[in-house]
Amino acid sequence: MPKGSSNKLFKILFTMKKNALITVILLLSLAACKPSIKPEKLYGKWKYTRVEHPAYPSDSLKSFEIDEQKPYIVFNKNSTMQIVWSGKELSHGTYTVSDQNIIVTEALPGDKTRKFLFAVSELTDNKIIFATLGEEGSRVTAVR
Repeated sequence: MPKGSSNKLFKILFTMKKNALITVILLLSLAACKPSIKPEKLYGKWKYTRVEHPAYPSDSLKSFEIDEQKPYIVFNKNSTMQIVWSGKELSHGTYTVSDQNIIVTEALPGDKTRKFLFAVSELTDNKIIFATLGEEGSRVTAVR
């Protein structure tokens, strides 16, 4: 091998490895990106089929409890929402969408409000899975 050839070969191999690494990183970042939720995909009534409390699994609802209490959430076109449990309104307010999150501004007595976030991990035309965060957080699966 002529003098300097091994140096050129090293540079070529190094460049190829660097380009391959950049390509892999780019592909992984694109795969990890989910498109933002479109509000129109939320519109309508979503019936809860599963309510889990990851920090306290024994507090998760059994399917017969869900069948009995018939909880659901409604997202309206005018950016209002309502949660109903056992036929009674549990919560209501407004919502906005940001990336994979639904930000709820809950209306409380005395003209007060409280903000909280639903982190959406799955949203199809017929199914949504969202979670509230923190120690008391819960994960809800609901269907249309």
